[in-house]
Amino acid sequence: MTAMDKTMSGGVSRDVPTRPALAATPDDSAMLRAAVDLTRDLGKAKPSIYWPDFLGSAALGYAGLAVAITTSQGWLVVLGGLVAAVTLYRAASFIHELTHIRNGSLRGFRLAWNMLVGIPLLIPSFMYEGVHTQHHAKTRYGTVDDPEYLPLALMKPWTLPLFIVAALLAPVALIVRFAVLTPLGVLIPALRREIVARYSALTINPAYRRRPPEGELKRRWAWQETGAFFWALALIASVPLFGWRPLLTGVAIFSAVAVLNQLRTLVAHLWENEGEPMTVTGQYLDSVNVPPPAPLAGLWAPVGLRYHALHHLLPSMPYHSLGEAHRRLTAHLGAGSTYQRSNHAGMLPLVARIARSTMRVG
Repeated sequence: MTAMDKTMSGGVSRDVPTRPALAATPDDSAMLRAAVDLTRDLGKAKPSIYWPDFLGSAALGYAGLAVAITTSQGWLVVLGGLVAAVTLYRAASFIHELTHIRNGSLRGFRLAWNMLVGIPLLIPSFMYEGVHTQHHAKTRYGTVDDPEYLPLALMKPWTLPLFIVAALLAPVALIVRFAVLTPLGVLIPALRREIVARYSALTINPAYRRRPPEGELKRRWAWQETGAFFWALALIASVPLFGWRPLLTGVAIFSAVAVLNQLRTLVAHLWENEGEPMTVTGQYLDSVNVPPPAPLAGLWAPVGLRYHALHHLLPSMPYHSLGEAHRRLTAHLGAGSTYQRSNHAGMLPLVARIARSTMRVG
């Protein structure tokens, strides 16, 4: 029994035959070499793409939020809410880029993202930086030490709806995290250690424990958490000043953002690893690309996330270069290659595949 088995033994069955173990997949050296050789000129992040995309998404999102809060017409409330959810989701998704971009390549972008989106949505980047990169570590991916992995395809059927429904509670949980737990942690050091370990990372693995930050991350953590604390207090204080509608509307929209992201997370991988360390090719085959012509993938997997499997091959590749990298690799490696095996048609077939796998577990 693996470490992941022990952690998730209440939800994973070992009596059901599964696909050949991904952990035993040998590396496809031709694919790995091509991924590097064919994309050497694509690795530079372009501020001329990042900034307009991020700022435009944030502006549209807050405009939609303002409409949803202030209008009295029901259809405009719904329209504003939908626009806000989709575009704020896109703006928030740039947190993923923050963890991978090279230092100095996008000066000021981290600060702007935190001030405009991270702190207002109570997801400051310290919650992801220093955590997400562990998901890419060869010795951690798919194991109990991976903060972003659960063997969902091998778990009981009830875990899938629970996985999605839990995201609905994210806005309230984050308000409590910053408005209540942050000041309590200052007063109670033992509680602070627990807060850092268990409630300071955007993860899906309940067994993951975060280490205290060090160096530059520790300094960024301090000011970002302070900002989130004051913003959470301001949200609570807004109720007696402006009534419940602004806060509840914002919570509803952010819940929609969280559910969108959770659905995207559900189909970012096949979740078929049983807890063993994997080869890079095994990680790739357990991950998902949803390339064109899938019409809606750009909405539910924005900022390059539709190429999640390719991202695991080239984690430092800027999001705007992933489409071209995919086209080059597809043309070079051809049909029937290992590379093609991680391409899928869309969200619904992937959800159905994972659901069928859980049904076999029963």
